[in-house]
Amino acid sequence: MFESVRARLTLWYVSVLAIVLIAFCLGVYALLSRALYARVDESLVALLEITIKSLTNDIDEGQTIEGSAQSTVAELFNPQQAIAVFDGSGQLLAENTSGEDFHPRLPDLASIPDNDVLLYEVPEKADRTDDFHRVAVRRAYVSGKRLPYIIMINQPLDPIEDELELLRRILYYTVPFALLMAGLGGWLLARKSLTPVVDMAERARRIGSENLDQQLPVLNPRDELGRLAAAFNELLARLNSAFVQQRQFMADASHELRTPLTVMHAAAGVTLKQPHRTEGEYRDAIEVLNEQTRRLSRIVDDMFVLARADTGRYPLRKATFYLNDLLEEVARAGSILATSKGVTVEVEDSPEVTFHGDEDLLRRMLLNLVHNGLRHTPSGGFVRLGLSRNQSHHLITISDTGTGIPAEAQARIFERFYRVDKSRSRSDDSERGAGLGLAIAKWIAEASAGSLELVHSGPEGTTFLVQLSTAGN
Repeated sequence: MFESVRARLTLWYVSVLAIVLIAFCLGVYALLSRALYARVDESLVALLEITIKSLTNDIDEGQTIEGSAQSTVAELFNPQQAIAVFDGSGQLLAENTSGEDFHPRLPDLASIPDNDVLLYEVPEKADRTDDFHRVAVRRAYVSGKRLPYIIMINQPLDPIEDELELLRRILYYTVPFALLMAGLGGWLLARKSLTPVVDMAERARRIGSENLDQQLPVLNPRDELGRLAAAFNELLARLNSAFVQQRQFMADASHELRTPLTVMHAAAGVTLKQPHRTEGEYRDAIEVLNEQTRRLSRIVDDMFVLARADTGRYPLRKATFYLNDLLEEVARAGSILATSKGVTVEVEDSPEVTFHGDEDLLRRMLLNLVHNGLRHTPSGGFVRLGLSRNQSHHLITISDTGTGIPAEAQARIFERFYRVDKSRSRSDDSERGAGLGLAIAKWIAEASAGSLELVHSGPEGTTFLVQLSTAGN
């Protein structure tokens, strides 16, 4: 029953309200009870003062002690309060029982203070503990006489108990009724408030990988449920984009892997079709297989790097090294391939610059950029590497004098498996890339707390800029 949020919210709401109501009722009952009893005490004390003044006046007028007591009791008759006047030895002089046959006993004379009031409660009958009287006793000296009066006034507490009983009955019935109505209202309110959540859950349950483009309804974008629906829609959009990229990645990977496999299959099939071939023909076939195997290895290695990068599990082996030495090493490695193409790879003069990062990954990034420039630079051109620094970054530029990247393709060159049109690729299939080099280079730059961007590309050449943060170096 309490597994639903609706039930738990209702239970929590009713529990908190019950605690508040019970605390409030107890506080009201205690304050009212205290006020009622305090009012009785004030009334008894006030009647004591009036009795003393009346006795004083009667004594001053020449009445005897007994006469003044009887006169005062008769004058101050009150059906709610009983008065008894005793002499100093505790002998009863006069009393008024206020219509009730109740005669409280005088307490021990030693316990009655001088010029102060003794207040206590006594049961009306010894065998009953529900009917009590409030008693006030005081010793008073009248008109300077040293013979004191002892005045006792009592008042039944039944009216107060009746009022408190009525209040208890009211609270006994109103609190459960209030909790019942609050629980019902809380249940209905929680049900109405959570209905959009239930609807969103039902719609979300019907969304799968084949219909991630569906969206949840946003009734009020400014409230919590609206923001929840909007956040869920954003999550669906990201998931849909990820699924689209995954499908595209798989399709592109399948295409890239199928091409060398097809070539290898064809080369092997043609070679084996005839039972006897010359050594040169076998060498040519093996050369084709070797070239395609290297291409397959390169593609699989690049895919493996990107897969580990996507999961955030690619280990970074950071160390301190010289960036200028790394650029010269990359230039020497690139010159090996550039010589056969008639292209020059050069490094601009730069001061010694230290950097703390993964040297192998940065070497791979720079080699990818250099090889990219070499593939698209005609004979007689050059690829140039430069190194500088501003206040917050090391700046590495890789420029070439190639044919440039078409304007419509520049925004997509860092996408995986994306290649510009065939006019930028050599006719030799071995020189074609799989469209992963720039994607890997961009990831390496970002993993090294930097960035990679295309600064410029046109008929006169292309320039890439790598920015590596100087923080921590």
